[in-house]
Amino acid sequence: MARRHQRVATCFWFDGEAEEAARFYTRLFDDARITAISRQPDGRALMVELELAGTAYQLLNGGPVFALTEACSISVACDTQAEIDRLWSALVADGGSESRCGWLKDRFGLSWQIVPSALGAMMTDPDPERVARVTAAFMPMKKLDLAALEAAWRGVCTES
Repeated sequence: MARRHQRVATCFWFDGEAEEAARFYTRLFDDARITAISRQPDGRALMVELELAGTAYQLLNGGPVFALTEACSISVACDTQAEIDRLWSALVADGGSESRCGWLKDRFGLSWQIVPSALGAMMTDPDPERVARVTAAFMPMKKLDLAALEAAWRGVCTES
Protein backbone atom coordinates (compact mmCIF):
# COMPACT_ATOMS: atom_id res chain seq x y z
CA MET A 1 0.00 0.00 0.00
CA ALA A 2 1.40 3.40 -0.96
CA ARG A 3 2.19 5.87 1.77
CA ARG A 4 0.04 9.03 1.72
CA HIS A 5 2.13 12.01 0.68
CA GLN A 6 1.44 15.36 2.27
CA ARG A 7 2.40 18.24 -0.02
CA VAL A 8 3.48 20.63 2.74
CA ALA A 9 5.51 19.72 5.81
CA THR A 10 7.77 21.67 8.12
CA CYS A 11 11.37 20.44 8.16
CA PHE A 12 13.58 20.90 11.22
CA TRP A 13 17.36 20.54 10.99
CA PHE A 14 19.06 18.38 13.62
CA ASP A 15 22.67 17.42 14.24
CA GLY A 16 22.40 13.62 14.44
CA GLU A 17 19.43 13.36 16.84
CA ALA A 18 16.50 13.34 14.39
CA GLU A 19 15.43 9.73 14.99
CA GLU A 20 15.73 10.03 18.79
CA ALA A 21 13.75 13.28 18.70
CA ALA A 22 11.04 11.77 16.48
CA ARG A 23 10.62 8.79 18.78
CA PHE A 24 10.38 11.15 21.78
CA TYR A 25 7.84 13.46 20.10
CA THR A 26 5.60 10.61 18.94
CA ARG A 27 5.43 9.28 22.52
CA LEU A 28 4.01 12.63 23.68
CA PHE A 29 0.85 12.49 21.59
CA ASP A 30 -1.75 9.73 21.23
CA ASP A 31 -2.30 10.61 17.57
CA ALA A 32 1.33 10.57 16.45
CA ARG A 33 3.46 8.26 14.35
CA ILE A 34 6.69 8.01 12.43
CA THR A 35 5.72 7.59 8.78
CA ALA A 36 9.13 7.04 7.15
CA ILE A 37 12.84 6.95 7.88
CA SER A 38 15.38 7.32 5.11
CA ARG A 39 18.80 6.03 6.09
CA GLN A 40 22.34 6.79 5.08
CA PRO A 41 24.55 3.93 3.83
CA ASP A 42 25.92 3.44 7.37
CA GLY A 43 22.38 2.94 8.74
CA ARG A 44 22.04 6.28 10.52
CA ALA A 45 18.82 8.19 9.88
CA LEU A 46 19.05 10.99 7.34
CA MET A 47 15.39 12.08 7.28
CA VAL A 48 12.62 11.07 9.66
CA GLU A 49 9.06 11.87 8.65
CA LEU A 50 6.39 11.96 11.34
CA GLU A 51 2.91 13.16 12.10
CA LEU A 52 1.85 14.84 15.32
CA ALA A 53 -1.91 15.30 15.66
CA GLY A 54 -2.30 15.05 11.89
CA THR A 55 0.44 17.56 11.04
CA ALA A 56 3.41 16.33 9.03
CA TYR A 57 6.97 17.16 10.04
CA GLN A 58 10.37 16.18 8.71
CA LEU A 59 13.43 15.92 10.93
CA LEU A 60 16.66 16.11 8.93
CA ASN A 61 20.05 15.10 10.28
CA GLY A 62 21.82 17.86 8.41
CA GLY A 63 24.79 18.29 10.71
CA PRO A 64 26.02 21.24 12.76
CA VAL A 65 25.85 23.87 9.99
CA PHE A 66 22.44 25.27 11.00
CA ALA A 67 20.95 25.27 14.50
CA LEU A 68 17.32 25.33 15.61
CA THR A 69 16.15 28.74 16.88
CA GLU A 70 13.08 30.25 18.50
CA ALA A 71 12.21 31.74 15.10
CA CYS A 72 10.43 28.46 14.35
CA SER A 73 8.38 26.52 16.87
CA ILE A 74 5.62 23.97 17.22
CA SER A 75 2.50 25.36 18.88
CA VAL A 76 0.27 22.94 20.77
CA ALA A 77 -3.23 23.96 21.87
CA CYS A 78 -4.20 22.13 25.08
CA ASP A 79 -7.74 21.74 26.38
CA THR A 80 -6.83 21.31 30.05
CA GLN A 81 -4.25 22.41 32.58
CA ALA A 82 -3.36 18.75 33.07
CA GLU A 83 -2.42 18.49 29.39
CA ILE A 84 -0.40 21.71 29.59
CA ASP A 85 1.41 20.40 32.68
CA ARG A 86 2.13 16.97 31.14
CA LEU A 87 3.56 18.31 27.88
CA TRP A 88 5.48 21.10 29.60
CA SER A 89 7.12 18.71 32.06
CA ALA A 90 8.04 16.18 29.38
CA LEU A 91 9.46 18.77 27.01
CA VAL A 92 11.62 20.63 29.56
CA ALA A 93 12.90 17.40 31.15
CA ASP A 94 16.46 16.20 30.59
CA GLY A 95 17.96 19.50 29.49
CA GLY A 96 15.06 21.50 28.07
CA SER A 97 14.52 25.09 29.19
CA GLU A 98 11.57 27.28 30.06
CA SER A 99 11.01 30.65 28.47
CA ARG A 100 8.17 33.16 28.76
CA CYS A 101 4.53 33.20 27.70
CA GLY A 102 4.17 29.45 27.22
CA TRP A 103 7.38 28.99 25.22
CA LEU A 104 10.07 26.42 25.94
CA LYS A 105 12.93 24.59 24.27
CA ASP A 106 13.20 20.82 24.49
CA ARG A 107 16.48 18.98 25.06
CA PHE A 108 17.09 18.86 21.30
CA GLY A 109 16.79 22.65 20.98
CA LEU A 110 13.39 22.70 19.28
CA SER A 111 11.08 25.49 20.46
CA TRP A 112 7.49 24.79 21.47
CA GLN A 113 4.52 26.91 22.51
CA ILE A 114 2.27 25.07 24.95
CA VAL A 115 -0.92 27.12 25.18
CA PRO A 116 -4.51 26.68 26.31
CA SER A 117 -6.94 26.13 23.44
CA ALA A 118 -9.08 28.93 24.90
CA LEU A 119 -6.30 31.52 24.58
CA GLY A 120 -7.11 32.28 20.94
CA ALA A 121 -10.69 33.24 21.79
CA MET A 122 -9.51 35.31 24.75
CA MET A 123 -7.01 37.22 22.60
CA THR A 124 -9.58 37.94 19.88
CA ASP A 125 -12.34 39.02 22.27
CA PRO A 126 -14.02 42.18 20.96
CA ASP A 127 -13.55 43.82 24.37
CA PRO A 128 -10.06 45.40 24.38
CA GLU A 129 -10.02 45.56 28.20
CA ARG A 130 -10.44 41.78 28.41
CA VAL A 131 -7.62 41.27 25.90
CA ALA A 132 -5.40 43.66 27.87
CA ARG A 133 -6.08 41.81 31.13
CA VAL A 134 -5.28 38.43 29.57
CA THR A 135 -2.11 39.81 27.98
CA ALA A 136 -0.99 41.32 31.28
CA ALA A 137 -1.67 37.97 32.99
CA PHE A 138 0.32 35.77 30.60
CA MET A 139 3.30 38.06 29.93
CA PRO A 140 5.13 37.24 33.20
CA MET A 141 4.18 33.54 33.13
CA LYS A 142 6.49 30.79 31.96
CA LYS A 143 4.13 27.79 31.84
CA LEU A 144 0.65 29.19 31.21
CA ASP A 145 -1.94 28.89 33.97
CA LEU A 146 -5.35 28.36 32.39
CA ALA A 147 -7.33 29.24 35.54
CA ALA A 148 -5.42 32.52 35.97
CA LEU A 149 -5.96 33.43 32.32
CA GLU A 150 -9.68 32.67 32.57
CA ALA A 151 -9.91 34.77 35.74
CA ALA A 152 -8.15 37.68 34.01
CA TRP A 153 -10.48 37.37 31.03
CA ARG A 154 -13.53 37.45 33.34
CA GLY A 155 -12.06 40.37 35.29
CA VAL A 156 -11.71 38.44 38.53
CA CYS A 157 -8.84 39.61 40.75
CA THR A 158 -6.72 36.64 41.87
CA GLU A 159 -4.19 38.54 44.01
CA SER A 160 -4.41 38.34 47.79
